[in-house]
Amino acid sequence: MLITGGAGFIGSALARRLIDAGYDVAVMDILHPQVHAPSTPITLPPQVRLFTGDITHAPDCDAVLRLCTPDQIVHLAAETGTAQSLSEASRHGSVNVVGTTQLIDALSRCGQVPHQLVLASSRAVYGEGAWQSDDDVFYPRPRSHAQLAAGIWDPPAPSEEPATPLASSAERTEPRPTNIYAATKLAQEHILAAWAAARDTRLSVLRLQNVYGPGQSLTNSYTGVVALFARLSLAKHALEVYEDGRIVRDFVYIDDVVSALFAAIENPAASSRCVDIGSGVPTTIHELAQQLATLCDAPEPVVVGKYRDGDVRAARCDIELAASQLGWRPAWSLEQGMRALLDWISK
Repeated sequence: MLITGGAGFIGSALARRLIDAGYDVAVMDILHPQVHAPSTPITLPPQVRLFTGDITHAPDCDAVLRLCTPDQIVHLAAETGTAQSLSEASRHGSVNVVGTTQLIDALSRCGQVPHQLVLASSRAVYGEGAWQSDDDVFYPRPRSHAQLAAGIWDPPAPSEEPATPLASSAERTEPRPTNIYAATKLAQEHILAAWAAARDTRLSVLRLQNVYGPGQSLTNSYTGVVALFARLSLAKHALEVYEDGRIVRDFVYIDDVVSALFAAIENPAASSRCVDIGSGVPTTIHELAQQLATLCDAPEPVVVGKYRDGDVRAARCDIELAASQLGWRPAWSLEQGMRALLDWISK
């Protein structure tokens, strides 16, 4: 088993689960300082073989595949961050797109075809997703800078009737990325699907919602809103909530994500498959902030009207396809997950 980007938040947790289950695990990771601060220890089990290497560098990929012949590869190596991708598009394109092509080129050069590739993709590929107004389902245009600056938060609708965001599903929702990061994640999906089909191997794509939990970097500003809010709440700061507070997200706990990845590994796809991994429960950013403030006895959150270009208004998923294809369902509620995260940060 090879996990690219496997020394990070999700990869480390998955490696522990695989080692416990008796797998032979190798990890390739560049140990980027944005994720791995000098003071942050690597939490991989001692049984894991760690190869420090750059996924975008062909000789590094070749060296790793000379030293291990993985039956399956879990591809986690990626640059993340919606806002960051708008100003560092080349970095995101290089790691997410070129890094993926370097991996499969290295496999071709060494004559290896893994039994399965597992890709951690992102809910970001859907963009604004599908919305419904009366009986009409439509795909809104991305929210422009001018619209956000004017405080018009919902994406443009085709009529004056109120519109409601729908849960995304790989079965029925069209991917329509609205930022650079999302576009590179969708490119990963297409690249691996083409290679897997040509090599008669299997591909499992898991589109992850907002992952949080113990083990997240507390120094990386692009880690995610839950870790940021949790840290600030413990310090008794009033949380700043963007837009009007009604941004919707689907927060999924790290153990549930690892369980989904493990299920995909244990039960390889009969052919290529794509599923959504989340809690299935929509939560507004204001609700998240309020719950954390209550748990930490912190001041009331403040809605500040700020915004991020390229961000989407609402993101949540339908998990029924994952339930049917992987036999998986999330086990953690948001409150349980937040309490576990707060306890870990406190310690």
